[in-house]
Amino acid sequence: MPERARGRAHGREQRGSGVLGRIGLAEVYNPSMLPTLRPGDQLVLRYGAPVRRGDVIVMRHPFQHDLLIVKRAVERRATGWWVRGDNPDVRNDSREFGVVPHELLVARACLRLRSPRGVQPSSVSSVLGWVVSAVRPLVPFAWRLRAR
Repeated sequence: MPERARGRAHGREQRGSGVLGRIGLAEVYNPSMLPTLRPGDQLVLRYGAPVRRGDVIVMRHPFQHDLLIVKRAVERRATGWWVRGDNPDVRNDSREFGVVPHELLVARACLRLRSPRGVQPSSVSSVLGWVVSAVRPLVPFAWRLRAR
């Protein structure tokens, strides 16, 4: 099953070439990006941001354009991007559908907001553990180190 993301604008979108550009949120539904992203995580997105190797991106599925999916940009090709999920057990990525054309890229993910599901509110250590890991930047550098 493909990794789905439900995108929605958060608050007021900033248009034009401002410092932040257009910002939005998306929710992760499936496990193709484990361990980086879990189902229930929220992603802070920058629409129209340039994509670099290693970035986590939201894109339209090449065969089902109304479906948004979350993948990692692995390699830029002449006609688009080769994308992969971080979970080696899920193959719904460029190994199945090939290079993704540039026009299907929707946004670049900047931050991951971890869902509080499973956190026991009565346990201080559980809540503190969640607080420490809840917000993480999604940076290509960390992915490059893991990929070696």
